[in-house]
Amino acid sequence: MKDKHTFAICAYKESPYLERVIEALMKQTVQSNIIMCTSTPCDYISNMAEKYNIPLYVRDGASDIRDDWNFAYDQAKTQFVTIAHQDDEYHEEYASNLKAMIEKYNGDFLMFYTGYKPIKDGQVVTDINCRIRRFLRCPMKVKAFNRVRWIKKLTLSMGNSICCPAATYNKEQLGNSMFTSDMKFNIDWDTFYKLAGLKGRFAYVDKTLTYYRVHDGATSKEFIDNSGRVVEDTAMFEKFWPGWVARLIMVFYKKAYNTYK
Repeated sequence: MKDKHTFAICAYKESPYLERVIEALMKQTVQSNIIMCTSTPCDYISNMAEKYNIPLYVRDGASDIRDDWNFAYDQAKTQFVTIAHQDDEYHEEYASNLKAMIEKYNGDFLMFYTGYKPIKDGQVVTDINCRIRRFLRCPMKVKAFNRVRWIKKLTLSMGNSICCPAATYNKEQLGNSMFTSDMKFNIDWDTFYKLAGLKGRFAYVDKTLTYYRVHDGATSKEFIDNSGRVVEDTAMFEKFWPGWVARLIMVFYKKAYNTYK
């Protein structure tokens, strides 16, 4: 897989969870390339990269989610790249499932992704949000559906049903610097919406192979606290629905924010 796939870790300042994600990627049953990228260089990040013999790439300029993701994505020299977040973790069979999908479709898909669950207080948990989003993803399990544009969009129309670190992108089909959204928080959801409108397949594995960490320093919690997420979530729903429907959905969708409380 090293000639096909790269995990590009986005490192930011001195995250106490960075080593956990590195170890999770090193323990994959099928080995991929691993690189680390940052716009906040420091001894902590450099030492981690040196300890695990991981190439480190430093981006000049102020930290910005879209620019940082594009930089990490562009540094990968393989056809497939996963943007690995420093706070999150991966099941040891993530890469092997990706390999199976590459073989199944002969690499002909825009994006690969898996199921996911949150980690709260060090424990993997299942909440109502996980169940709803898994239900929304169900059509993507059907080969006849997972390349149909309106069905791909349908799976995103009631909320972001894809976890960003669970996604692997096909650079041969998407080109460089593929994150073009102007949003600050919903860059991932807006990007998935864009990809759903393109010709091509979403390759989905209905297994929990990715885990996102819920903690006080998480970007999601920051945007909930400053109301930025409400604004951007509403804007995303308005891409699918009339304004009054979007506002009605938001009445219920905001309950999902309780994950970070």
